[in-house]
Amino acid sequence: MGEKNFLKFLGADQTRRLRFRIITRKGKVIDFLVQLEVFTKIKWHPVVRYDFSHGFPHRDILLPDGQEEKTPLSLETLEQCVQYAEQDLVDRDEWYVEQFMKKMR
Repeated sequence: MGEKNFLKFLGADQTRRLRFRIITRKGKVIDFLVQLEVFTKIKWHPVVRYDFSHGFPHRDILLPDGQEEKTPLSLETLEQCVQYAEQDLVDRDEWYVEQFMKKMR
């Protein structure tokens, strides 16, 4: 079993990043997390998370008060889920962060 953990920074100011955790067995993804985070003043906040916790792939839109809005993913493989998650978060990172920041106020 292999596990990879890494960060990918978005934007020139590097206040947004993607956090990855991908666990594989025999070359197949068996668990994953792709999370968009934003830095505000002194700490990083999780904004949107795609993962396989609870035994099914899903997206959690995270709210500043700690609540989550969960949406299941209907893709065939966990590899596809990782690819979809990364593409969605790269394409829409500014929008997700803007929505999160509005709710923080």
